[in-house]
Amino acid sequence: MYGMEIWINPACSKCRGALTLLDAEGAGYTVRRYLEDVPSQDEIREVLGRLGLEPWDITRTQEAAAKELGLKDWPREESARDRWIAALAEHPKLIQRPIITADDGTAVVGRTEEAVREAMSRSRE
Repeated sequence: MYGMEIWINPACSKCRGALTLLDAEGAGYTVRRYLEDVPSQDEIREVLGRLGLEPWDITRTQEAAAKELGLKDWPREESARDRWIAALAEHPKLIQRPIITADDGTAVVGRTEEAVREAMSRSRE
């Protein structure tokens, strides 16, 4: 099993672009279709720690579910962190994508070629 994992939505062009680049570079990775294989709250906490970000930093606030929940009005502070994480676990479509975890224990939001290359560089010996 590879240490590098990419959370994707197959309908997302940024996800497809990241996969194309990983394949072109011969990178070893596993794919997680996170809308089908929904991450638990603990997995989201772990990825946030690897990213060095807060849950509101990886939330797609323009999604319909975000608007229904009124996320734009939620506090962005430590006391509300668990509420945000619960919303991401319950509505995985709100999670920014693709997220790539690297072998060195870090992660990146791979929306640019540079970010995908950064994850690959952290996963090479």
